[in-house]
Amino acid sequence: MSMTDPLGDMLTRIRNGQRAGKSSVVSPASKLRSTVLDVLVREGYIRGYERYNVRTGIDELRIELKYHEGQPVIKEITRVSKPGRRTYSKIKDLPKVYNGLGISILSTPRGVMSDHEARQANVGGEVIARVF
Repeated sequence: MSMTDPLGDMLTRIRNGQRAGKSSVVSPASKLRSTVLDVLVREGYIRGYERYNVRTGIDELRIELKYHEGQPVIKEITRVSKPGRRTYSKIKDLPKVYNGLGISILSTPRGVMSDHEARQANVGGEVIARVF
């Protein structure tokens, strides 16, 4: 059976892993998932990730979760643009997440980036997720 929202599945694995206190979670690999994880690493929400080969043609991502004083760094991670309802935003209309304490992850013509980077590049796009 095929998965309808692979990126939402990865975000849910991260959310569940942090609630369970896991040090790392595993998710199937894709290019979009890797670029979203790059943004999370740059913004300091996860320690890092590695892509490894399970068998021929099948790769997985091991995502190292981050904690501060025993509490998860990611308090909230939600999917905004879903397969049934895409959400696009101009850079002027993009709201700040928790008054700038959190980030939005956008898919823009210049690649996947956080809302801070998108404001600097003055480019809007599809709002993929919100992280706090």
